Amino acid sequence: MPTIVYIDGYRFFFYSNDHLPIHIHVEKGNATAKYELEPVLLVKSRKFTAKELNEIRNLVEENRHLFIQKWNEFFNH
Repeated sequence: MPTIVYIDGYRFFFYSNDHLPIHIHVEKGNATAKYELEPVLLVKSRKFTAKELNEIRNLVEENRHLFIQKWNEFFNH
């Protein structure tokens, strides 16, 4: 499960057997979320507060191109 980056304690990653559409998983402590990247859309979350989800969405939008690039590098080889 490749980790792309840690930002403010959030771990952004995808699973090595992940599937389309392109998306990113996020975890911090025992909370998790999943965001699609094209467009940025919250798919599901567990135990994050609304404030945290807003912060995560901003981080996903800011790093969207990096996440897509890393997805393509990993899954297109």
